[in-house]
Amino acid sequence: NVVVSPRVKLGSNVKVQNNISIYGGTVIEDDVFLGPACALTNITNPRSEIKRQSLYENTTIRRGTSIGANATIVCGTTLGRFSFVAAGAVVTKDVPDYGFVVGVPAVQKGWMSRHGHRLQFNDQGQAKCPESGLRYKLQGGVVHCIDLSEEDALPEKLRIATGNYDEFKKE
Repeated sequence: NVVVSPRVKLGSNVKVQNNISIYGGTVIEDDVFLGPACALTNITNPRSEIKRQSLYENTTIRRGTSIGANATIVCGTTLGRFSFVAAGAVVTKDVPDYGFVVGVPAVQKGWMSRHGHRLQFNDQGQAKCPESGLRYKLQGGVVHCIDLSEEDALPEKLRIATGNYDEFKKE
């Protein structure tokens, strides 16, 4: 069961799982994953008696973001490119590009690669995705990919998973 209201902008290759409602004022860019039963709100202070459709607050979900099952995205927030929201998290403030957030309310616990792996930055502020080999730079609280622009599509050879996720975890 999926509901997409008017005034929603939906990009290409967006994967919308079951039991999701996407309300007006939501912008979802390309390559976003919306996990089962994640919730996207559109009014900060809803009341049944008061009509506030003209006051819908904007939510922006930037390219490549993944939102886990049963997570809630409170309206008025922006989820940065390739950010990752853990299952069950409640996002109440903006998430930076490549940010990894967990909990209620959601707090940032680290950074994720485009392939969805935790990034471990060295003393020079560099990290390498264990699956793709793409390199990332953390500078001034901002992460960007060194090897590929965030605007570029992944090369074909990097679009197919090469192993089980557990094989890439670093404890």
